[in-house]
Amino acid sequence: MKSIDEHIQKDQSEIESAKAEGNLPKVRHLTEELKELEEYKDHHPEDKHDPNALELFCDANPDEPECLVYDD
Repeated sequence: MKSIDEHIQKDQSEIESAKAEGNLPKVRHLTEELKELEEYKDHHPEDKHDPNALELFCDANPDEPECLVYDD
């Protein structure tokens, strides 16, 4: 994806398709991903890039060891 807005739109349309197919596991996965994307967008309104999984995780869990940044 080129932007977070495109990713959100794609997930919304895929959720509708998965619901129509009765694919509940895919609906749950995409709904959770959509929630994370929307939270990231709320926290970073000026940032339009499509965040990767680590960025989403660290936005929600900044104190996790994977997310800590140390200055030398």
